[in-house]
Amino acid sequence: MAVQISPSILTADFARLADVAAKVADVADWLHVDVMDNHFVPNLTIGLPVVESLLKATGLPLDCHLMIEDPDRFAPAYAEAGAGSVTIHAEAAKAPVRTLRQIRSAGARAGFALNPGTAVQDYEGLLGEIDMLLVMTVEPGFGGQPFLDIMLPKIRQARELIGKHGGEIWLQVDGGVSATTIERCAEAGADVFVAGNAVYGSQDPAQAVRALRAQAENAS
Repeated sequence: MAVQISPSILTADFARLADVAAKVADVADWLHVDVMDNHFVPNLTIGLPVVESLLKATGLPLDCHLMIEDPDRFAPAYAEAGAGSVTIHAEAAKAPVRTLRQIRSAGARAGFALNPGTAVQDYEGLLGEIDMLLVMTVEPGFGGQPFLDIMLPKIRQARELIGKHGGEIWLQVDGGVSATTIERCAEAGADVFVAGNAVYGSQDPAQAVRALRAQAENAS
């Protein structure tokens, strides 16, 4: 699979999201949007109205990562609004098959996320329902956390299960992805990389995306 870079706006300036998106518009594959409700995770970010506005302000497809308590209720609306990808969490979804199918039927890619403590093998049976598997490499909730090296075997295991299943399922990593960690993630089998501070914490976000892509491509 080709390497894809999805810069996260979590640590960017929320008052200037159109400008934030424009800085990586020509080099990124996606714009990663973290939706948090202060229930599933201890942080409150943005919701559907902001996503709808952002869709009008950028040509980049939005990669919406829903860290919310009731994704079964709310996830389809993000797909219907025009998000290119909508990811729900294994730990929050009560009807994951139905919700994943609703996301797909609304025209978006269906993503399925696993927290660090959630075993990937427990969800092997759902691989046929998803387009992307997200392995969290930090505990979800806040940007700027250090990468958890203990997740590397889990990434490898996820890649093995995807290979066993067949089909084209992307393997995304999110949390602490930077110039010092992206190569290890790529070597372990990830092909979609969410990077927040590594992109928007740099003076030149576009060049940061280019550099991260080159590192991942060399290591994969």
